[in-house]
Amino acid sequence: MKKLILVRHGKSSWEFDVRDHDRPLIQKGIDDAHSIGRALKEIHTLPDLILSSTAARALQTATILTEYIDYELKKLKITRKLYTFNWKEQLEVIKNLSDDVDSCMIVSHNHGLTELAGILGSEYFSNVPTTGVVMIEFSTREWSKIEKGNTTFHLFPKNI
Repeated sequence: MKKLILVRHGKSSWEFDVRDHDRPLIQKGIDDAHSIGRALKEIHTLPDLILSSTAARALQTATILTEYIDYELKKLKITRKLYTFNWKEQLEVIKNLSDDVDSCMIVSHNHGLTELAGILGSEYFSNVPTTGVVMIEFSTREWSKIEKGNTTFHLFPKNI
């Protein structure tokens, strides 16, 4: 069985004159990431692997989450392929995961993330909000063969 934890990065700033890739989290994004991290710790969510987009806002979100779920920061993997807003490109990263990994957390971007949650999961979301989490389980042992799975939980900052 494979477990996929999709995380949309926290709320970011448009204040600074920087490339989209370099936009940092605003205080609300930081606070929401801490809240989500505490909630994930309570439900004992410890993925085998965390993959993050290279964008500053995604990387900041992933880093904060590692503090709460006892995931060693040095194990965090960063990939430019997740700096995408396209669900097909996100899915390609997931389908190419090593089958030794049973659970993986992906920290990436919308609109792709919301679409991916709906395509892969059993629950429809019109929008996965910033710092939102959706967990989907698949009854396969191979990432390359994942199709429709079962959405086992979702966690959004407004519900905490």
